[in-house]
Amino acid sequence: MFDQLSERLQKVMKFLRGEGRITEKNMAEALKQIRLALLEADVNYKVVKDFEARIRAKALDQSVLDSLTPAQQVIKIVRDELTAVLGTTDKPLEFGGRPSVFLLVGLQGGGKTTTCGKLAKWAAGKGRHPLLASFDVKRPAAQDQLRTIAAALGLPFYEMSASAMADPSRALDDLLASARNRGCDLLLVDTAGRLHIDEDLMAELAFLKSALRPVETIYVGDAMTGQDAVKSARAFQERIGLTSIILTKLDGDARGGAALSVVSVTGVPVKFIGVGETYDKLEVFHPDRMASRIMGMGDILGLIEKAEAEADLKEAEEIARKIRRQEFTFEDFRSQLRQIKRMGSLSGLLGHLPGTGPFKKLAGIQVDDRKLLHFEAIINAMTPAERLNPKIINGSRRLRIARGSGRPVQEVNQLLRQFQDMRAMMKKSAFQKFLGAMR
Repeated sequence: MFDQLSERLQKVMKFLRGEGRITEKNMAEALKQIRLALLEADVNYKVVKDFEARIRAKALDQSVLDSLTPAQQVIKIVRDELTAVLGTTDKPLEFGGRPSVFLLVGLQGGGKTTTCGKLAKWAAGKGRHPLLASFDVKRPAAQDQLRTIAAALGLPFYEMSASAMADPSRALDDLLASARNRGCDLLLVDTAGRLHIDEDLMAELAFLKSALRPVETIYVGDAMTGQDAVKSARAFQERIGLTSIILTKLDGDARGGAALSVVSVTGVPVKFIGVGETYDKLEVFHPDRMASRIMGMGDILGLIEKAEAEADLKEAEEIARKIRRQEFTFEDFRSQLRQIKRMGSLSGLLGHLPGTGPFKKLAGIQVDDRKLLHFEAIINAMTPAERLNPKIINGSRRLRIARGSGRPVQEVNQLLRQFQDMRAMMKKSAFQKFLGAMR
């Protein structure tokens, strides 16, 4: 995400670092490049104009110009202003009432129904007891889709029939009563969408908001539609009022115009982002961390949180013990591969690392995540004895493993070589000292 913008901004920062001092001339050139980068990223023009004006005013302040590290000061100013554009600080969802009602709104195709499931899974992981319901009775598939999602997540679903809509007020009273009777403290209501905003849609949503009195009215928008998502969010904010925004498909958005515009245009915070298709691919949005990633400074804290959420601590400690004793096997390697897969794509994980310093060579690496699946398939095709002692894997065994895994023999040989190189590296005193220091 934000790949194009990040690359352009990092070039600007490199230009500033190469200047002996900050002057109006080189600052004007830097601001021009920043402006072009933001406009090419499909950021709202007014947002870009205000952003540029704030940076110019702060960067050309005499205290910055007279500092010992003016370029670093300017880079910090750009990062801070980028954080402000994204929302300054992360804003948590509000909970109140029993049940707390979250109303999800947005245009058709923005990902409301899937996001409803993702949000329910996230809330359940935080100890909440969500109930899912769809008020989109004009589209029969909407009920079926959300019911299927609820079943996949093992969460309760409220069936709202078309006949119940003959008396919408009573239907909503029954919905709230059902949530209380089931002991659910969170009610997630999916709503109808349209391909465009119309009076009927807004009247329906206004009625729902008045009847349910949600603590959160959440706009769900497709980040890949750029400024269209921003315009829609502003229209929903003006007509019915919003408290939160969730941007979906941000992992596929190389530009990032919606994320960089929507807060300034609507005044509503982005609280979550969708970064994948599965129900666990919903992340809390941290403006400061995202700004750091765009600037090439990485998000180590986010990477640590992913590891803490997905890694098995006891298993990791046992593998570390085996490495110290030089007992690391293909069984352990397979366990590591599975833990990495649970954390997400390798490209996504590398995106959390800074683009400078010791991680500079990792920046821009294109990683084929299918390799992890291929390696695991090869290891699965080995016998237990072969996983424990790869030295016994001769030519005929390699051929059998290749056939069993569906991978070419060359790939089996490649994995065996890389594994042996890794074990050799683990035996080196420098690595053992590093491992001891980490303990």
